[in-house]
Amino acid sequence: MKKLLLLLVLVLPVFGFAQKKGKGGPKVFDVLIGTYTGAGVNSSKGIYVYRFYAERGELAYLSEVETSNPSYLAVTQDHQYVYAVNENNADGSGGVTAFKFDKTTGKLDLINTQKSVGSPAYVSVDKARKNVFIANYGGGNLQVFPINKDGSLGASTQTIQDIGKGPDQMRQQQPHVHSTVLSSDDKYLLASDLGTDKINVFRYRASKVPPLTPATPAFTSTAGGAGPRHSDFSPNGKFLYNVQEMTATITAFSYDDGKLKELQTVKMMPDDFKGINGAADIHVSPDGLFLYATNRGTANELLVYAIDPVSGKLTYVSRNKTDGENPRNFVIDPTGNFILVGTKTRVNVFNINKTTGKLTQNHNNTLLLDSAVCLKMVPVE
Repeated sequence: MKKLLLLLVLVLPVFGFAQKKGKGGPKVFDVLIGTYTGAGVNSSKGIYVYRFYAERGELAYLSEVETSNPSYLAVTQDHQYVYAVNENNADGSGGVTAFKFDKTTGKLDLINTQKSVGSPAYVSVDKARKNVFIANYGGGNLQVFPINKDGSLGASTQTIQDIGKGPDQMRQQQPHVHSTVLSSDDKYLLASDLGTDKINVFRYRASKVPPLTPATPAFTSTAGGAGPRHSDFSPNGKFLYNVQEMTATITAFSYDDGKLKELQTVKMMPDDFKGINGAADIHVSPDGLFLYATNRGTANELLVYAIDPVSGKLTYVSRNKTDGENPRNFVIDPTGNFILVGTKTRVNVFNINKTTGKLTQNHNNTLLLDSAVCLKMVPVE
C-alpha cells in the first residue's frame, strides 16, 4: 500500500488538532476507509483512518487496523463504535466485526466478531445503538445483531431470508440482498435485493425481539433485470433514491411512513453506450439539491443530478471520470464542499460547486490506496 501525504499536511500537527468551529460547523473530520484485502497486487490490510481538512480538501494518515475484507462500514451516531462486515465468500468466514473508535487519534480497537449467514456486503446501525443490520449478498438474506452496552455484538436475533429470482439467468437465479437502509426516523428498514428486483420494507421496533416485521406493502418492485443495489433518502425524508446496478438506472420515489411511490427512473448512461454497467453507490448532498451516483464497469464515472425540491425528480447535470477504475462507494463531506470516491487504486477528491452541483477533481489531493471500497466521515471534536 502506498500513502500519499500532502506537503502541507506533513508540517501540521495531526494528533490533538483542535477542531475549528464557527460558521458552517466542523471543518475537520476523520475518514474511515474499508478495503478489500488479500494477496497479489492488493496490499490493503483492513480499515484505514485519515484526517480530512475540509477547508483545503486534504488528507493525512492517522491509523489502520487489520481485518479481513471490511467492504462496508457503519458508525454509531455518537461516533464511539464502528461496525464492519467481513465479506469473505470462499471460505464461509463472513461476519460483522465491532470496533471501539477514538475519533481524536483515529485509533480502532477490536471488540468482537459475529458470523453471518452468507457473505455480507452492507451494514447499518440504528440511531439508538440497539441493533446492527447486515445484508448478506451471497446468502440472499438480512440479519439483525443486538448491540451490548460496551458496543460488542450479540448473537443474531433475526435472519430474514428473501425468496424469488429475476429474469437475468446469470445473476438473478436467487436473492442477493445488497443493502439495509434505515428511514430517517428509524421506523422502517429498506432492503434492496439485486436478485429479485425488489426493495423490501420492514417495520422496525428496537424494543421487540425480533425487531423487524414486514410492512404493508412488504415490497416495491423495480424494473425486471435492473438489480437494485443502494438507496439514500433526501435530508427531509420525503424522497428515496435507489440505484440499480445491472441497468445503471436511478429511481426516485416519494416516501411516506414506509410507503414508496415511483416518481421517475433515469438512465445513467447515454442510449449509445455500448460498454459494461456496474452502478454502485448513491448519495444526496447535505442541502438536498443534488444527487450523485457511481457507475463502474467500463464507464468508471461519477454522475451528478439536480433534484427538484418540490417534486423530487432528477435532471442530469454532468458526468465525471475517476482516476482509477471501479469507483464504488463515496462520501460527501458534511460541509457539502467535497466528495471523496474510492476506486481500485486510489481515493479521488472532487471539489463541489454548491450552486451548480458540478465537480472538479483535485488531483493534488489524490490518496493512493488499494481497493478503497467504503468511506465514512465523522467530525473531530
